[in-house]
Amino acid sequence: MIRILSRSPFKAAGAAHTTLVKDVARRRQLHSTYDVAIVGGGIVGLATARELILRHPSLSFVLLEKEKELAVHQSGHNSGVIHSGIYYTPGSLKARLCVRGATLSYEYCDKKGLPYKRCGKLIVAVEQEEIPRLKALYERGLANNVRDLSVIDAKAIREREPYCRGIMALDSPYTGIVDWRMVAFSYGEDFEEAGGKVVTDFEVTDISMVKESPAGSTEGMKYPIAIHDKQGNEVQCRYVLTCGGLYSDRLSQISGCGREPRIVPFRGDYLILKPEKEYLVKGNIYPVPDPRFPFLGVHFTPRMDGSIWLGPNAILAFKREGYKMLDFNAKDFADAISFRGLQKLVLRNMTYGLGEMYRGFVTGAQVKILQKYIPEISTSDVLRGPSGVRAQALDRDGNLVDDFVFDGGVGDVASRVLHVRNAPSPAATSSLAIGEMIADEVESRFTL
Repeated sequence: MIRILSRSPFKAAGAAHTTLVKDVARRRQLHSTYDVAIVGGGIVGLATARELILRHPSLSFVLLEKEKELAVHQSGHNSGVIHSGIYYTPGSLKARLCVRGATLSYEYCDKKGLPYKRCGKLIVAVEQEEIPRLKALYERGLANNVRDLSVIDAKAIREREPYCRGIMALDSPYTGIVDWRMVAFSYGEDFEEAGGKVVTDFEVTDISMVKESPAGSTEGMKYPIAIHDKQGNEVQCRYVLTCGGLYSDRLSQISGCGREPRIVPFRGDYLILKPEKEYLVKGNIYPVPDPRFPFLGVHFTPRMDGSIWLGPNAILAFKREGYKMLDFNAKDFADAISFRGLQKLVLRNMTYGLGEMYRGFVTGAQVKILQKYIPEISTSDVLRGPSGVRAQALDRDGNLVDDFVFDGGVGDVASRVLHVRNAPSPAATSSLAIGEMIADEVESRFTL
């Protein structure tokens, strides 16, 4: 039987406690057979579940989440930026999804009355050698149809950000900020209002064909896939879609898929400006990315609550959901370091990686980088802040898998299961567009 919801998965962001669900009538409504089961209650799973049920309101849907609440991990541990689509290769899926996703996100927030701020973003060059890369980014942004993008000089930089120093910048006023976890909750509420069921505290351990039905029953023929959790509960369905984030590779493996691409967790640690120094930053301030390295570099990010986050760095996490420096899980660690792809990535980026680790432990080293952009910031102006863990997909050659990967596995299960093996950043910004794309993929593979 399905585990009954013990509390609401849609608690308000930042609330001190959750609302207990004691409605006996609702308990009776829960059942264990569905047309489609979606595994994973992050923003991608929720956006896709919402899209599917709106397209197919006559079907029964259930969303299964291993945590007691929704959007706990990547969806609740991110910078909160609504990206405009500058960085991505023109014509690529990431570029198209981000640009469309940003537009859809603003429209959705307006429709639902969800707060956001279109505070803009500057990508700032502080050295002459960065200018060619900055201009190339501008051309890329234009090719991606990024709205209102322009190149500005040092004087205009100071008009936008009085304390920022740079010689040239890209100005992206369409970039904004939002609480993505609040948005994810809203997707979940849409899903439930359309008739979908959300079941939390259901950690999937097996996806397989249903065993022979009892005499006189046809359930096994109508709902041939069985999903089990670690407590022995079972859900039967016609089709399964998994959007597992940090565990997407392991969810795929239990239904017969290969181990690659492998998910390797990278933790990003933020600093926070002290409240009395928040006046130093008005909008997002980013560096010009260095193509030699796999991540964007530290940046200044305003938050919806008025705080300013600084960072993040990017270092290997020793636990897939390890948000503290010393968090460790033996299986996660062994999985990562034994993977040839990670070994190759580390060897190619050894100096960069050691530098990131050093800056993670030594606050002054990270502040020194930030001072290139805002010289007034000092070590005494910052506090250690939160961390997030990114699900980075790697292939066996150590290349970052930068696009979406779908997989169905092999054998009898394959025709009824679709795994989203990789949903690369910026997945939150692109979530509604990603939901459309995944729903299209589901409809092309399954007879709903």
